[in-house]
Amino acid sequence: MSYHASRRSLLAAAALAAVTAAGAASAASGARPAPDDPRAPGDAPGGPTGRRPDPARLRRLTTGMSLAEKVGQLFVSRVYGHSATDPDPADAERNLTLFGVRTAAELVSRFHLGGIVYFSWAHNTRTPHQIADLSNGLQRAAAGTATGVPLLLSIDQEHGAVTRIGRPATLLPGAMALGAGAAGAGGSVARARRAARIAGVELAAMGVRQDYAPVADVNVNPANPVIGVRSFGSDPRAVAALVAAQVRGYQGAGVAATAKHFPGHGDTETDSHVGLPVMRHTRAVWEELDEPPFRAAVESGVDVVMTAHIVFPALDPSGDPATLSRPIVTGILRERLGFRGVVVTDALDMAGVRQKYGDDRVPVLALKAGCDQLLNPPDLPLAHRSVLAAVESGELTETRIEESMLRILELKARRGLFEDPYTSAAAVDAAVGTPAHLAAADEIAAGTTTLLANPVRLLPLDPALAPRLLVTGADPVSPSGTTGPPTEVLARELTALGCRTSAVPSGRAVAAAPGNAAVLVCTYNVPEGESPQRALVTELLATGVPVVVVAIRNPYDPARLPTCAAEVATYCWTDVEMRAAARVITGRQRPEGRLPVPVPGRYPLGHGLTYG
Repeated sequence: MSYHASRRSLLAAAALAAVTAAGAASAASGARPAPDDPRAPGDAPGGPTGRRPDPARLRRLTTGMSLAEKVGQLFVSRVYGHSATDPDPADAERNLTLFGVRTAAELVSRFHLGGIVYFSWAHNTRTPHQIADLSNGLQRAAAGTATGVPLLLSIDQEHGAVTRIGRPATLLPGAMALGAGAAGAGGSVARARRAARIAGVELAAMGVRQDYAPVADVNVNPANPVIGVRSFGSDPRAVAALVAAQVRGYQGAGVAATAKHFPGHGDTETDSHVGLPVMRHTRAVWEELDEPPFRAAVESGVDVVMTAHIVFPALDPSGDPATLSRPIVTGILRERLGFRGVVVTDALDMAGVRQKYGDDRVPVLALKAGCDQLLNPPDLPLAHRSVLAAVESGELTETRIEESMLRILELKARRGLFEDPYTSAAAVDAAVGTPAHLAAADEIAAGTTTLLANPVRLLPLDPALAPRLLVTGADPVSPSGTTGPPTEVLARELTALGCRTSAVPSGRAVAAAPGNAAVLVCTYNVPEGESPQRALVTELLATGVPVVVVAIRNPYDPARLPTCAAEVATYCWTDVEMRAAARVITGRQRPEGRLPVPVPGRYPLGHGLTYG
């Protein structure tokens, strides 16, 4: 080993020890509640604001780091495989093609990465114990590098419509469902905070210390193809309160929360995964509608803010997406809102950020705009080389790289990663999918189901009469791929509550309808005008059997369908929401949810019925 490498290793070890000692000293100042208690005041580790990092000690950690190592800390990459060192052969080949290495451990070492993002399609999230093993393997790989800096392992686990980790982990209601619960009778933001606390506790037990949640977008466009039920609603004050609550919940469990997608993605008609959306709000409208949730997140001490790949002419007329806009990232987020934490880009493999500039320019321009973490570039080797070349040419300074790197190191210190980045099988068993968490998920979901219409008072159906019911309609694959299908789950739950229920495919529903007390039709994103879902409801109504529409994603569906005997909104098609809907339909639970968005032409914001 060369003298330079040895000196660097000693400096890194000394700095790591200093950071660890500082964290341990701050942790020793008071006792903490049990980390798996979702209702306990958060301080695991260090509470919503985390432990206080020592900037001087962190700067010493960078002494002797090469430029390539500093640049590597800014990147968060995907990687294929369930194991850090022993992926399946097909995953090893994918890694070799994309990155020039076969394993996740080698990827961390070669590019000096600051983080890894987990995806189910990359085979990172098979089971909780496997995820914990992967996390530990990645942290061992990071510890074995010259710098020894731990990784920040992240995931997109919003719950509801975006869920990467499925059963046996706890699956919770998504944002719009929580918005409906908070707007309902007796509702409050406490449910949202409790949901985030449970989610954070389980992620931390699996070694994941950054979640790309909550969504802070205010959804005011029913045609929004990418946000929709991922938003808490259309009222900026209500969304702001729920965002702040979830920030405290996640960070109280020791997981960095990420408010997204700045400066606001709630009124777009293009999906930034496949195109470049344009927000047409004026500056005044942005300040009134889009800004409040992000301001609330910042004031709540959010660790991270994610940028949006959208053009916002009123905030920056250049035509650059917000991720690459210095007026937006630095001028508004940093200077106007006073955010001093980490700014992460949305995924750099998305079409919205790649239309105007090449993959070699995007990471450089993101850093020039003021971003810190560069998430999932499509070509990691090219992106890494491009940032290095920008520093060598003088387009970026090494000081600018160090600014972002220090923010990231401070975040890692704040979340306790320099003390102990590892987890254990015992931690997984104690926290993930526990009976207490599963029961809490059902309790939270109980207040979210919204009864939109009940004109003939068909609901509640009395299980004591053993009514014969038919369930049909949309059966989308569950977000995590581990639950559903929703029609069968709803039928099973109704049967368990005392009804005689069967589920049939849509093509057989009309013939099977006669003789039933009611037909429950699950709908999913019904479009305007004629559609197969509208045709199904129309044909079922013609049988004379009462029809109950169960909108299992967007609550806008009933406005695009003929009037039915009853209409219910669940805001997601996961099992926890189907169970809640079954309890409301049978009267075991009074409907409490209220619309967190208006349904144009049908229902106002805050609408919701109950029984009695």
